[in-house]
Amino acid sequence: MDDFDKLSIVQLDALREIGNIGAGNAATALAKLINSRIDMNVPRVSILPFAEVPDLIGGPDIPVVGLYLKVSGDAPGSILFILPIERAASLVDLLMGWEMGTTNHEGFSDMDISALMEIGNILAATYLGSLEMFTDLKFIPSVPALGMDMAGALLNAVLAQLGEVADQVLVLETELKRDGQGVVGNFFLLPDPGSLEIILEALGVDTFE
Repeated sequence: MDDFDKLSIVQLDALREIGNIGAGNAATALAKLINSRIDMNVPRVSILPFAEVPDLIGGPDIPVVGLYLKVSGDAPGSILFILPIERAASLVDLLMGWEMGTTNHEGFSDMDISALMEIGNILAATYLGSLEMFTDLKFIPSVPALGMDMAGALLNAVLAQLGEVADQVLVLETELKRDGQGVVGNFFLLPDPGSLEIILEALGVDTFE
C-alpha cells in the first residue's frame, strides 16, 4: 500500500505543522524535566520507502540506538526514533548538561539508557498529543523498547514485530538544542494500512484521489 506516494504539499505542510507543535511541547516537557531551556524543531518532513531508512541514517552497517513504540487507538501504527550511536551519546550529554563527549557511546550506563527512554516517551507523547489535538482521534503509545545494533539489523527486528504496515514511512527530522549545541535524530511514523487516510480526513485535509 503506497498511500504516502500520493501526499500533496498541502498535506505534508499540515503534518509538518503538527510536528513543529509537538516539538514545541516536547521542548517544554524536557525543559521542566532538566530545569533548563531546550529548543526543538522539525526542519524537514519527508516520505521514504521503509527500505531507504538505513541510507537516511548513514547506511545499514552504522551502529544506532532505536526507540520503538506501538501505537493503538483510532489510527494504529508504530513509532521509531533512531540516531547513530554517537548522536545518542551526545543527546544524553545535551540533556544532562554535560560537556559533549562525556557519555561513552561504547558503554551506556543505566542512567544513560533511562534518559534515552524518557526522551522516547516524551517525543511520542507530545507528537501524538498534537495529532490528537488537531484530529480528535485517540492515540495510545506503548512503553518504549530500546535497542542498539547496526541500522539494518535493528530495522529488520522492527519489521519482524510489525506484521502488516504501509510501504512508506513519514519522517520528521527532529533537532534538539541546548545552549547552542544541537543533536538531530529522525522520528518515524509507520502507519498501519488505512491509518493515514483516517488521520488526513480527521485533519480536514483533502485525502487521496
